[in-house]
Amino acid sequence: MNRDYNKKIILEDGAEFYGYGFGADQEMTAEIVFNTSMVGYQEILSDPSYTGQAVVMTYPLIGNYGICAEDFETDKPSISAMIVREYNDDPSNFRAVQTLQGIMRKYGIVGLAGVDTRALARHIRDKGTGKALICDATVPNIVGVARLKINALRRDQVEQVSTKTPWRSSAENARFHVVAVDCGIKHNIIRSLNRRDCDVTIVPWNISAAEVEAMHPDGLFLSNGPGNPEDAKPVIQLVRTLKGKLPVFGICLGHQILALSYGARTYKLKFGHRGGNHPVKNLLTGKVEITSQNHSYAVDAQSLDGTGLEVTHINLLDNTVEGLRCAADRVFSVQYHPESAPGPQDSEYPFDEFIRMMEESRNA
Repeated sequence: MNRDYNKKIILEDGAEFYGYGFGADQEMTAEIVFNTSMVGYQEILSDPSYTGQAVVMTYPLIGNYGICAEDFETDKPSISAMIVREYNDDPSNFRAVQTLQGIMRKYGIVGLAGVDTRALARHIRDKGTGKALICDATVPNIVGVARLKINALRRDQVEQVSTKTPWRSSAENARFHVVAVDCGIKHNIIRSLNRRDCDVTIVPWNISAAEVEAMHPDGLFLSNGPGNPEDAKPVIQLVRTLKGKLPVFGICLGHQILALSYGARTYKLKFGHRGGNHPVKNLLTGKVEITSQNHSYAVDAQSLDGTGLEVTHINLLDNTVEGLRCAADRVFSVQYHPESAPGPQDSEYPFDEFIRMMEESRNA
């Protein structure tokens, strides 16, 4: 061990990875995952879907373009930690207003630099995601592993990040009103709906169907978010009650919740999908899209029989379900993030499909 290291990561199997602390200086336990994106560390840092997770960035240089005021995906980041190979605290970017370390210290986010992130990512890929302890380098391994055994990960992540009261984001020339269930919604999803002339009312995750119906929306949106979709029982029940009554569109966690509401099952992937380079085939058009992803769970394809849902997209890396629809109910979902996909704006077509469904429902 290099004696200059002052921090380390201890995994459940006893594996250790050393580095230098930056950001908030505290010991913490989190689920450790990795992300293969080459850019977008600010969006990752501020995505509520990473609540309670320590994210290993496989791209080697992080922090070099700073933090930009317009690029946050939430007002209060809730990620637990960011682990990097090389951290740059002197950004070069005319848009930057702060350093990455500055924002991490503000929100209590732990950082670890100088880590062999290639080896760590391979370890996670081979062994699967699990709990990790980030602590002082002097903590004995046996003590760290014992702490991991007694420290359970929280399962109320959606409740942590969801809005407590409804709020509204208005479009300049609104034609539709969308109720968006906030399970950890990203700002760019709201912007994508606003750009398509939708007023969006963002509501708590435990809102009742009666409360939604009283708002007289043209459509219901199910957001992304953290944790196990089976823990989001109020949202599952909401969709069971409202499906078929108005168009429904879900992204990421919303996709999984929609599947559960129709009686399908979900399961946890070995190490998840996190990055901006996942190929997804649209079975309706035959086209392949390079998508942005961030999720630990997937829909069990075998459980879809008899639910009324059909698969519309598949991941070409592992054939997992990436899209679903029930045409009769005007309901559909995608596992990936169309609002943050690299490439042309036509990658956002699921939002346009949602608009088409609301127009069709209004004229029915």
